Amino acid sequence: MAQAIQLHLNQALMRIPRRAESADRSTLADTYVAAGSFSAMINSADHQILFGRRGTGKTHGLLHLHDLVEQTGDVALYLDLRTIGSTGGLYANEALSPAQRGTQLLVDALEAIHDQLLTLAVEGQVPDQDGFLRGLDALVAAATEVEVVGETEQEQTRQEADEHQSGFEASLGRRGGVRGSLGHGTSTTASDRRRRTGVEQHRVLFGPLSRAIQAVVDGIRPGRLWLLLDEWSSIPLDLQPFLADLLRRSVLPIRGSTVKIAAIEHRARFLVPVAGDYLGIEVGSDAASTVSLDDALVFDRSRERAQAFFLQLFHNHVRPILATMVHTAVPDPAEFAKNAFQEGAFAELVRAAEGVPRDAINIAALAAQHAHADRIGRAHVRRAARDWYLRDKKIAVSRYPDAERLLARLVDEVVGRRRSRTFLLPAADRPDTIDALCDARLLHVLRRGVVDPRHPGRLYDGFAIDYGCYVALLKEGTKGVPADVFQFDKAVVDLARLTG
Repeated sequence: MAQAIQLHLNQALMRIPRRAESADRSTLADTYVAAGSFSAMINSADHQILFGRRGTGKTHGLLHLHDLVEQTGDVALYLDLRTIGSTGGLYANEALSPAQRGTQLLVDALEAIHDQLLTLAVEGQVPDQDGFLRGLDALVAAATEVEVVGETEQEQTRQEADEHQSGFEASLGRRGGVRGSLGHGTSTTASDRRRRTGVEQHRVLFGPLSRAIQAVVDGIRPGRLWLLLDEWSSIPLDLQPFLADLLRRSVLPIRGSTVKIAAIEHRARFLVPVAGDYLGIEVGSDAASTVSLDDALVFDRSRERAQAFFLQLFHNHVRPILATMVHTAVPDPAEFAKNAFQEGAFAELVRAAEGVPRDAINIAALAAQHAHADRIGRAHVRRAARDWYLRDKKIAVSRYPDAERLLARLVDEVVGRRRSRTFLLPAADRPDTIDALCDARLLHVLRRGVVDPRHPGRLYDGFAIDYGCYVALLKEGTKGVPADVFQFDKAVVDLARLTG
């Protein structure tokens, strides 16, 4: 009987949804776990940017916030920017100027916002229906303004008509004479016509647009409008400042509105300088604050907090799944961990996740598969982490040869020569390949702003090589690799030497 329950536990771990958008809203609400003070921070009315790598819970956090907002009577619009327009077509067409592509992006984004707002009006969810609809009409007018770009020609035509009237009209005079008259007339008409040759292009008028959005927000008072923008980094990098500038000029100043943006830090560009001014959003000024999920769940920083978070996360996901399988109540989180994992195995799973919930879910599913009807042990976790590295992360980074080569050299230097897993890099002037390795979750930032006592003016960031990559080396018996190294090493890596 106990083995059957264990089998069900492992099967439940394998059935956890990998992505938040694939689960229904009730499941998202039941399974959400706040990372530290993250929930309280994003629930503020401030405009914010939420940074985090793939799989850190940005989408789940925004969808959870969406539900919280609606429960208070406010209006929340969740927009997945991957679904806007055609990112693989028009936006990626380099034959068009950035201004043309950027303007079309703004029009597409406003159209998506308008569609969601119109749905609210149709369903009667706004207090001031008339004012709200007038604001929507003005929003459409401001967002779909069209101008013709090209030459304008003046064309004039002249038409003449010669009317000749002839005939003899006779009358008898007093003295018996006869008088006659001959009729003749001419008429002329002229017309002008202007012919415009060129291409019709959209233009977005920020002034009327801002007034329209204010009218929309006024229509939902006393409620507040929350605009939740997910997958910001899916927009081409050179177009992101255009959308950011639209928000800065037309949405951020609106009374009664709040904007939250979820983005990957190294793949986001919110501002570009333009002739003494700037295009986009100035982070920290226009957007009040930023929140980083990458820093919230680092195992080496707070093991107890990270373990508590992941324990609650797995318990929340497994509880409804297991209930449908065996129709029995799931124990509390601590009892669940005791039943599902051998001693020390859950801590190893949290360590292997490197603070990324999606990686934790995938590694747990693979470990449960390896364990079958037994409790999950450390060996299962390490094998699963290695498999996940080889299946997902190694393949992903293979598309970037420079990053792949740098990772191999870092492994040789840090793991092979220094017998460590962690290292320091200067906080400034890092190559893009380091960012690419972080985005692929093959390097992880453990600490920021580490000070060198010998050179107080120099700041460093502490990194760790991915657990799965490290375990893969252990499994392959790489010479010189220690059996277990997880202490933080403050040795600085000379990237110039490695990349030279």
